[in-house]
Amino acid sequence: MKPLICVVGPTACGKTKMGVLIARRCGGEVISCDSMQLYRGMVIGTAAPTPDETEGVPHHMVGVYDPHESCSVARYAEDAARCADDILARGAQPVVVGGTGLYLDALLAGHGFAAGQFGGAVRQQLEARLAAEGEDALLAELRRIDPESAARVDAANHKRLIRALEVWYETGKTLSQHNLESQSVPPRYEAVKLGFAFEDRDDMKALIDRRVDVMVEQGLFDEVRGLLDAGVPRESTALQAIGYKECLAYLDGAASREDAINEIKLRSRQYAKRQLTWLRRDRSIHWYHWKKARDFQAALAFSTEILTQCGVF
Repeated sequence: MKPLICVVGPTACGKTKMGVLIARRCGGEVISCDSMQLYRGMVIGTAAPTPDETEGVPHHMVGVYDPHESCSVARYAEDAARCADDILARGAQPVVVGGTGLYLDALLAGHGFAAGQFGGAVRQQLEARLAAEGEDALLAELRRIDPESAARVDAANHKRLIRALEVWYETGKTLSQHNLESQSVPPRYEAVKLGFAFEDRDDMKALIDRRVDVMVEQGLFDEVRGLLDAGVPRESTALQAIGYKECLAYLDGAASREDAINEIKLRSRQYAKRQLTWLRRDRSIHWYHWKKARDFQAALAFSTEILTQCGVF
């Protein structure tokens, strides 16, 4: 089986453009690996690729879920794998493009998902207990059941706290045990990973700020208002995304327009830093570092050389 080409990096680092250039070079098709581009109607705030930006290259896993839903990493991995398998079966090359590291790891592994469905009975019970008893009570229970997972979970991270308990109640195995068993299973796909980031992080931050300004000019606030008008709940996963949550604060009168924009910029810069931290731990990534001006043709030449050395081209 062909290895998947993976184009990764922090937000605003040119992944969309590089994915298209590489896909055109090898007759490939793009699979998005962005946890928020998955939702329909969220184009501006997620920087989803436009028809002009795709340049005719087929793109998968963009705008495929209703924003009323909540997509789990397991669901993404399953649906994205179907796309990859279909592309491979047709003799084409999958090019996975995105900065959601957890989703990429799950797609490549193709296994290791413990039981648990969003909105399932066990999760609903745990969420009710969280509201009634508080996070400290649930964390104390997790310490008794699975000390290793409890040591890694921040009590304020309610999703991870509930998830760890949910796995125990649904499977009778701790999340730590499940993760240990999964490590012995070979990955579903081999991959060649190309990473793109700025040499100077100040340049990255400046570009992120400019991109937020462009999003606002394109109608980000109207996009969020449209989602609300369509009945998407304020507490939905989609509207908790960076850019959307801050716009909600403005639309609800809890923040000024200027404060909301500045908060989007701050949260976006912080997210880019977290993305880099996640990706830097992966020593298999071949990194290309932008100067102040992004030279896409030079980056494509670098990518072509790496992919040729790895036997993909």
